[in-house]
Amino acid sequence: MSEKNRDGKRNARERLAAEREKQKAAERRRRTLIVGASVVCVLGLAAVIGIVAANSGKDDDSADAGPVVAPSGANGKDALAIPVGEESAKSTLTVWEDFRCPACKAFEAAYRPTIHELTESGKLKVDYHLATLIDGNMGGSGSRAAANAAACAQDAGKFTAYHDVLFENQPEETDDAYAENSKLIELAGKVDGLDTPAFRKCVEDGTHDSWVVKSNQAFQDGRFGGTPTVLFNGKNIYQDQTMTPQKLKQMVEEADQG
Repeated sequence: MSEKNRDGKRNARERLAAEREKQKAAERRRRTLIVGASVVCVLGLAAVIGIVAANSGKDDDSADAGPVVAPSGANGKDALAIPVGEESAKSTLTVWEDFRCPACKAFEAAYRPTIHELTESGKLKVDYHLATLIDGNMGGSGSRAAANAAACAQDAGKFTAYHDVLFENQPEETDDAYAENSKLIELAGKVDGLDTPAFRKCVEDGTHDSWVVKSNQAFQDGRFGGTPTVLFNGKNIYQDQTMTPQKLKQMVEEADQG
């Protein structure tokens, strides 16, 4: 075989190997996209993370004058969890979220269909905990106001639908649009039967503001790395860079089968 032919074959093999490596790298990037979004969000806040507790304290000052009123059906320690799904489900997903958090929106966009499928089939229960991390880091009160409105939606039996609407219409992280009650009420119009006088009063009165503050304090006390924090039966799975919606579904189904 001529030297030219040998070089040609070697180059072809090298190109094929390089292409395969590119495909593997693309798959790894796809699988870690959502985890990466969380890491970027948290690291982007690292410069100000040291003052989160102090800023959260400022939130407390404006909301702790009233009584702590948990939304209907809230459970868990201090009634700080909003449950979705069947209580009898063998798997529980614990999710800490902030309605202003871009990484939370990315998580919801990727995992929402799977979570809905699993909760509706009775195989998974989700305990939602609401935090106000972005209010503390960026300033404003939109995280707390949106969380209060979501709690008001829970009172009306419309939490899941309104929760999804808030993430689907999330403003830019630096835009405190959710601090405006009118915006939160406008978005309630996207959920059948939610925009009622009772819901509007709950939003405008900040009925659950002190409960949101208490929930955020529990988030701070838990020393979680950021939002979203996602625990599967107590184990943090959001830090697992191999996690995908399909893998989560498989874990739930295996637990359901015992």
